[in-house]
Amino acid sequence: MSKKPSLAVVGATGAVGTVMLGILSERPDVWGEIRLIASARSAGKKLMCRGEELTVVALSPEAFDGIDVAMFDVPDEVSAEWGPIAASRGAVVVDNSGAFRMDADIPLVVPEVNPEQTKNRPRGIISNPNCTTLSMIVALGALHKEYGLKELVVSSYQAASGAGQAGIDALKEQIAAVAGTDAGTNAGDVRNFVKDLGPFPAPLALNVIPWAGSLKADGYSSEELKVRNESRKILGLPNLKVSATCVRVPVITTHSLTVHAVFEKEPSRKAAQDILQNAAGVKLVDDPENHKFPTPADVVGTDPTWVGRVRKSIDDPMALEMFVCGDNLRKGAALNTAQIAELLAVEFTA
Repeated sequence: MSKKPSLAVVGATGAVGTVMLGILSERPDVWGEIRLIASARSAGKKLMCRGEELTVVALSPEAFDGIDVAMFDVPDEVSAEWGPIAASRGAVVVDNSGAFRMDADIPLVVPEVNPEQTKNRPRGIISNPNCTTLSMIVALGALHKEYGLKELVVSSYQAASGAGQAGIDALKEQIAAVAGTDAGTNAGDVRNFVKDLGPFPAPLALNVIPWAGSLKADGYSSEELKVRNESRKILGLPNLKVSATCVRVPVITTHSLTVHAVFEKEPSRKAAQDILQNAAGVKLVDDPENHKFPTPADVVGTDPTWVGRVRKSIDDPMALEMFVCGDNLRKGAALNTAQIAELLAVEFTA
């Protein structure tokens, strides 16, 4: 039997890294050594993975020696600096940041959609899409194979955890501040009770904010452009028309989207439901007559992309409407990274 490949988890003590360690313990045992890497201040910490206590080592060039695959769950600037270093030491890097996603010579991979791109890695780096794109692209990839996608109009409803631990902490504090008050009524503006906005431009408790990300050209946010550009790259459709509006909502974890998808071939509702029912990585919950459809409360902590409210567009016979949910810390980040790494593990043991 071939020796199992070695794996490094970079950023093992962070929010996504912690989820990653849990996922590794749940997934098939395809790895030999697992090495946990983090900043120097976290070196020496003990973390559990696959029932074994592992000691975190400090990020350094030598930390990648003997590593076959390195999963990066760190900020963009850390990946930009250390990803190439890890690759130069012989590791294949699977990066969860935005540092390399739109680089022409680095593949952007969703295993259910374009797994063949893992072999196209001239720089030794593979990129993981952002969590909003990932929440919908598994379902859309399955429909695209059958009908040919032409156009997308989407609105996202993004959880506080998309802004990191600071977003989670801010929402919890704001919820506590407004609980039991008259906030949100004519007599009680939420702003009178919420003193700390955290990473958000307005109160998130009892509110929605039509903004996620940073300001880009023509009034778009970085999150909206990610949905457009990453969908094009993953599906191999450089001219795909995409219009996105990203909204932050008072949910801790799990992003949701409404999707209006226009196709080259006319879809039927039943056929589309059948495709989604049988698509890898998708869970169809679509029984509106009995009020059964996915919500973040159902989806959090699960792996699939959940889809419901599938309908033919009333005004366009070539279009479908649907509602999509995905846990932004699991499939939206850690799980997709782990799945890419598992594809690489097959290469090392072949």
